[in-house]
Amino acid sequence: MGFLISKEFQFSASHRLDGLPEGHQCGRLHGHNYVVKVELAAAERGLDAVGFVRDYGELSVFKRWLDDEIDHRHLNDVMAGRNPTAENLAYWMYERWLPLFPELSAILLSETPKTWAEYRP
Repeated sequence: MGFLISKEFQFSASHRLDGLPEGHQCGRLHGHNYVVKVELAAAERGLDAVGFVRDYGELSVFKRWLDDEIDHRHLNDVMAGRNPTAENLAYWMYERWLPLFPELSAILLSETPKTWAEYRP
């Protein structure tokens, strides 16, 4: 298998989901306190010279992006052209960050303490 590391981040945002039946609660404007987990992987012999998959400190750029571009925003505006479901948000983040973190193996996203969506190619 190999090595997996992950780091958890939090942000708050609003959204409204399109395409739902009339009266569905998620079709109304609402917000969540999201938790996003970034997962990175390396093959058994794929660690760097120090022994890391990736230094956790390098993920500070992801935290800055969340704080500057996502936190306390309306996801329908941020993700223009995509319905901001948890699934679409996880996929969108994966696409956005894969070029910078080629070790990215999954994005896991929680809208509530009991619900998680995951994108893993």
